[in-house]
Amino acid sequence: MSKGAERALPSAGGGSTAPERWLLRALAGALPGAGIEAVLWDGTRAGEPGGLRVRIRDRAALWRLARNPELHFGDLYSEGRIEIEGDLVAFLERAYRALEAGKRGRSSPLVRLWRDVAPRARSIAAARDNIHRHYDLGNDFYALWLDREAMQYTCAYFPEPGMTLEEAQRAKMHHVCRKLRLRPGQQVFEAGCGWGGFALFMAREYGVRVRAWNISHEQVRFAVERARSAGLADRVEYVEDDYRNIRGACDAFVSVGMLEHVGPENYARLGAVVDRTLAPNGFGLIHTIGRNRPGLMNGWIERRVFPGAQPPALSQMSAIFEPFNFSVLDVENLRLHYAETLRHWRARFQAAADEVRASRGEEFVRAWDLYLAGSIAAFTTGSLQLFQVVFARGENNDLPASRRHLYD
Repeated sequence: MSKGAERALPSAGGGSTAPERWLLRALAGALPGAGIEAVLWDGTRAGEPGGLRVRIRDRAALWRLARNPELHFGDLYSEGRIEIEGDLVAFLERAYRALEAGKRGRSSPLVRLWRDVAPRARSIAAARDNIHRHYDLGNDFYALWLDREAMQYTCAYFPEPGMTLEEAQRAKMHHVCRKLRLRPGQQVFEAGCGWGGFALFMAREYGVRVRAWNISHEQVRFAVERARSAGLADRVEYVEDDYRNIRGACDAFVSVGMLEHVGPENYARLGAVVDRTLAPNGFGLIHTIGRNRPGLMNGWIERRVFPGAQPPALSQMSAIFEPFNFSVLDVENLRLHYAETLRHWRARFQAAADEVRASRGEEFVRAWDLYLAGSIAAFTTGSLQLFQVVFARGENNDLPASRRHLYD
């Protein structure tokens, strides 16, 4: 923490009171068996010594943490009012596992008082604001730590050990294209295209034409310029509009990393978009962060990092397919591939931390490092999954006899 941030911290205000010590024990009780010790500003301790320690630096931080740790832990950590002594990812992995066990067992009197944070609205107008708050932070910022070839802000694919991030992102894009069985001359629709790298890849490597929709102005502007520079502007079109307004006809429909922002209440509407655009023998693929059962995004990430986000369970995704008689052909879970992707991102982010700090401040750096570390922990502990779902119309019989085409 910088000296300026240190001076800005609230005063601890003397020794802890009896209610504050009770709160500390109750918070520690929400992490049964985690091997985490909690320490107050005056040295009061609770929990289980195990090499990892959370230090609460002032009494206001303690009371905020007790009200809703899922929401307030991130803010307090970002402000430097909570410090983690030991490996941050290991701390979060232990905490996630223990909190899950504690919620099932109700071992702490505080747990039953905590409430999930409802996601922000996801209407067309709200979706634009949600996307602006995350993806329009600046193309230069993301370029510091994403892969340097396609700027893919989605899970990479590591079929071989020791792959670089760039190699793994290329492998992911090939993996998706093979699942879609892309062939030269086909028309592909992409819903949510990020900085446009995948659309360019499909056009260049598979000879298809692509129309890609995105509501981030900064990303679309960047993508259009890249298409011109690559000489692919005649085969790749970027449309600054919401997925709900997609019109036309396509041979393949793909969405990589957008469904998390759609919301279950809009899944049938997305299915209707696919139904009105996909050719009779076409294929679709949705690549999304998911969950093993329905639930909400971590409250702090939803409020501070990804407004409006809600990763679905597979049962919820069925609302995209069932009303329109789409057949699910293949489901693959790349959960651990996302954990590895995030390790690469976090290492690059940390290497660029001084540059980010100079322009955005220490609190922003701490918040984003926590976000990346927490995401690693969410995938390694199974709190989050990464689904790739391939589907086609129910009457489509032009189907591969095996999965050999994915690996040859």
